[in-house]
Amino acid sequence: MTYIIAEPCVDVKDGACVDVCPVDCIYTKDEDNQYYIHPEECIDCAACEPVCPVNAIFAEDDTPQEWNKFIDINYDYFGVSK
Repeated sequence: MTYIIAEPCVDVKDGACVDVCPVDCIYTKDEDNQYYIHPEECIDCAACEPVCPVNAIFAEDDTPQEWNKFIDINYDYFGVSK
């Protein structure tokens, strides 16, 4: 299982999650409108989840139904299949 960054992060890009990630698996580019967690690099430590100021980070299995599309968005960003 990996962690997913969902809709509340869009256009926010606070970066607190990046600062606490022990394996540096959270990415973005200047032109992106949010952060993304690499599903193959994430070690499921959950360090990012409590520091997110907009509550946008969820364990994949706990992603709210309304933001399930962000599971695919996060995987697709890295060209990784589920």
